[in-house]
Amino acid sequence: MNRPQDAFGPLLKSWRNRRHVSQLDLAMDAGMSQRHISFLETGRSSPSRYAVRQICEALEMPAAEQDVMLVSAGFAPRSSTASWSADVRAAVDISIDHVLAGHEPYPAVSIDRIWNLQKANEGALAFFAVAGGTGQPNLLRDVFSPGRLRNNIRNWSEVTRALFRLLDLEVARRPHDEDGKNLLEDLKSLPGVADAIAERPQEHPAPVLSIEFLIDGTELKLFSLIATVGMSMDANLDDLRIETLLPANEQTRQWFASFRS
Repeated sequence: MNRPQDAFGPLLKSWRNRRHVSQLDLAMDAGMSQRHISFLETGRSSPSRYAVRQICEALEMPAAEQDVMLVSAGFAPRSSTASWSADVRAAVDISIDHVLAGHEPYPAVSIDRIWNLQKANEGALAFFAVAGGTGQPNLLRDVFSPGRLRNNIRNWSEVTRALFRLLDLEVARRPHDEDGKNLLEDLKSLPGVADAIAERPQEHPAPVLSIEFLIDGTELKLFSLIATVGMSMDANLDDLRIETLLPANEQTRQWFASFRS
């Protein structure tokens, strides 16, 4: 059996190739010699924890992938050793709750990197219930699966293609994300999804894709904004997303104004 650190060299070379940088360029960005980078890739040298960190930052790797690199070099992952105080955890939770509540009456949710629902404001819970959501923990499964929610999205094929592409990019960003890869395959196997993502996009698409709902005879158009935790150095925080839906026209704005009044 290979030792964990035997995998570091191939992983390093793989990420360097993904970023399209030479050993010399990486060495300069990481503050090392090209010779040392070469020795690390071939296994002739073992990296220190500090060297792994410098290389990961130079390659702009996601926090979770940095943990993979640390483990491959024989070190504990940084995310598991980070000392989170109760105050910091509470501050993050309170901040997320503040954003969700402040977005009322429009829908807002907290999700992870593959759209598993973590939290939702009252506007989101009420709207998705009316729109036909089934309450599945994964929002992409809810949108992609046959049912009332899918039927109520007038431009479902276009939305599906865009969402699938976003997930595909997220998985490409983290090549060791097996959960993401499995979700991609599961979603693609759902009825109609493969055909939707294979459709050619419009020649002149709108600058922002709106999700077009038909709710009780009323046409609603919403677009999304997604926020992340800035400068996160922890894989768990790096996973967090806050997605907010906003009205794309006055009719939608007025509908939400009266929706729960």
